[in-house]
Amino acid sequence: MFNKLLMGTAVLSLVASMAFGAQGVRFNVAAGDKEHAYNTMVNEKIESVGFILSDPHERINDAYKSKYGTEKIDGKPNPGYDPDYKDAIDNLGFFSVANDEKLRLLLMKEPALGGFSLFNLHIYKEAGVDKTYVGHITPETMLDITGVKDKEVRKEFTAMFPALDEMVQKEIGGKVEYVEYTKLPDAPMMTFEIAFERPEDISEYVDEFQEGFEEAFEEKKYIIAGYKNFYETYVEDMEVEFDAYDAYFVYSLCHFTFSYKIFNKGRPDAGAFAPCSMYMYIKKGSNKLVVGMPKLENWIAVLGIKDPVKVKLIRELDKEVIEIMKELGAKEI
Repeated sequence: MFNKLLMGTAVLSLVASMAFGAQGVRFNVAAGDKEHAYNTMVNEKIESVGFILSDPHERINDAYKSKYGTEKIDGKPNPGYDPDYKDAIDNLGFFSVANDEKLRLLLMKEPALGGFSLFNLHIYKEAGVDKTYVGHITPETMLDITGVKDKEVRKEFTAMFPALDEMVQKEIGGKVEYVEYTKLPDAPMMTFEIAFERPEDISEYVDEFQEGFEEAFEEKKYIIAGYKNFYETYVEDMEVEFDAYDAYFVYSLCHFTFSYKIFNKGRPDAGAFAPCSMYMYIKKGSNKLVVGMPKLENWIAVLGIKDPVKVKLIRELDKEVIEIMKELGAKEI
């Protein structure tokens, strides 16, 4: 399915990375069905290494079967039925996580980190294959896609991941595989600005924008798969400073039919990039909302997707997201 680099957990990846290219996605590949071990890990143990689980979506494959693999519902034809549907996946799960405590200062320096904050600790098992894959995009690739150059920020961001990877190794086991790639797209991010008249209470504008944003994407059949308000998390819940911003929040977006046509039709590994994190912030005292999201074009580059049908779907979705944002008054920057 993809170019593999098998490594024992005690072996450092640096030399291999230099020889073969950049490591884009890390997977633990373990024999058997690890669903129970995974669920126990993310629900009961992951906070011990600093990561907070948000908006989990387990067994998405069951929803695919209900929507696309069921010919009739209550005796009536199912309009979503796909006659080519196959039970291709035994388990497909999106579990968005972030290390809230360690991210706080980093987000104030590099707001684009919201493009992968939250990120998916992905799990999948293909039907008829006695292996479970658990993993995530590598932090270096996250940083390269979001364009973070600051060496100290890069160092501190990547330092969050060894404890998570060690936990996955302990709880899931197996060998480590890396998806390798040679080059990212020339423009891996989409970024926008929306100017507005600043009210006395900034929350009035944020509430109004969010309502219009959610309606616009839902009208185009997107699902708001998650939402995290980092400003409220830090200022109200944790009672710590986040004074670079008047607002900072992240939406997790998913287009269900698109995801089915990618993940259930041969590329469940691409779920490591899903759902897409779209971050939004207003700098302290500003009258501009800044919005950013990694382009889906990164899926093609990092995962080596060559199927022309899937490539077309991915590029069409990038275009549609940009169009929706422009309809909302956003200016691409």
